[in-house]
Amino acid sequence: MTMTVSPESAARMACRASGLTDRSLAHLHHHATSVFLLTAEDMVVRVSPIAQQQNLATAVSLTRWLVANGFPATEPADVPQPVVYEPYAVTFWRHYPQPTHGRPPTGRLGDLLRALHSLPAPPVTLPQYQPLASLKATVESSTYLGPDVRTWLMERRQELLNAYAGLEFPLGYGHIHGDAYPGNTLWDDRSIRLGDWDEAAVGPREIDLANTFQGVRFGRTSAELDDFSLRYGYDIREWSGLPVLVGIRDLHTLGSFIRRADHGDTAAADQLSYRIETLRNLDGQAKWGSA
Repeated sequence: MTMTVSPESAARMACRASGLTDRSLAHLHHHATSVFLLTAEDMVVRVSPIAQQQNLATAVSLTRWLVANGFPATEPADVPQPVVYEPYAVTFWRHYPQPTHGRPPTGRLGDLLRALHSLPAPPVTLPQYQPLASLKATVESSTYLGPDVRTWLMERRQELLNAYAGLEFPLGYGHIHGDAYPGNTLWDDRSIRLGDWDEAAVGPREIDLANTFQGVRFGRTSAELDDFSLRYGYDIREWSGLPVLVGIRDLHTLGSFIRRADHGDTAAADQLSYRIETLRNLDGQAKWGSA
């Protein structure tokens, strides 16, 4: 009989293997990754699909270098990691308690990205950025998506990849966070830091800017985008390639919802259907939820 390992079971086994007590483990949230708080150790435990193992190892090495060089990245715990319990890979991070009254201003992310992009190349081998690389397999293996939607997603993906291949990037190439948007920032009412480094790569610097502008779907205002651009020192809205990167980000965000819908998450399935409907109707003003 095959035993199914849950994210929580993997987190507990990884804690024990690392010499940490798991009695205080508590669930925080789940989206693409299951996240737990190990209260007694003041650590965050992240449980990711095993396919991300190499990216996780890279993220741990990169953030250790960033912190050592004074960049405010989330800091990995001082234990060997990632720890693998198939089908998961587990990493441990310092816990940063968050205020109850919201996230830092959007513009502060512009400060972080300007500082990140100004650093010398890290002594860590980063993968090349590949837009929508995982979406194809996610769509093709999905048990939730119908044939019509599956076909449309693949056609839209190829359309965006063709457009991306023709872009010229005025900010050039270098190390990027890969998933930089205000939701991946943490703060303590004064200082701000950047987390979730699983998609760090070498690629066009515009990738790290475009995600914030895709946030108009979640209520981001023109004033917030103005402040972000001012703090970074470049307004990506003046570049003709922004709609392509926003379109890529739109599709990229569907991946975790597809996987959750495949596992019977009805709230994720409803949000997924709504997002796809608005994309097919070319409704760029539709507001999306988080589910």
